[in-house]
Amino acid sequence: MVTATAAQKHFTLEEFMAHPPDQMEWVDGQLVEKNGATLKHGKIQSSLGCTWANYMISSKQGGEVYISPPCRTNQQIRRPDVAYLTPELVVQFGNVATLPQSFPLIAEIVSPTDIAEDVFLKAQEYLESSCQEVWLVFPESRLIFVMTQNQILTFRSGDTARTQQILIGFSIDVDRLLA
Repeated sequence: MVTATAAQKHFTLEEFMAHPPDQMEWVDGQLVEKNGATLKHGKIQSSLGCTWANYMISSKQGGEVYISPPCRTNQQIRRPDVAYLTPELVVQFGNVATLPQSFPLIAEIVSPTDIAEDVFLKAQEYLESSCQEVWLVFPESRLIFVMTQNQILTFRSGDTARTQQILIGFSIDVDRLLA
């Protein structure tokens, strides 16, 4: 996740979904620019996306992995840092400009300037909008929270983080991801 700042131009939800601007989210009817990404943020984002994709292929689960794709929640248009779409949803929505629901599996990489309360509220927003599992990655604290509708698991340095409901069987050492 990167800090968002308000942009000037007003878009309707329909305009945004049809032509989502790069690095922008649609929050409370306003364009909001995602910023604050660092090299470390980008490295973790890329690493997690690659490991999810490699596991998806090797486990023959299929689907697609995306970096910062636009998706609609019940309230906003968001751009999760990393997202996984199941094969069934790829068939249904694979060529739309903006996914009309949350991705089933989402990761947000938290920046030092992010407010923790906002990060957890965003995760809840995803879970209320068809997402089944959210990973909140805190690089500086070396923590990963894996959230589902029913639980929040915490993985720290020395642990192996594991998916709970989507991309079943995937795991990664916290230290490896956050190195």
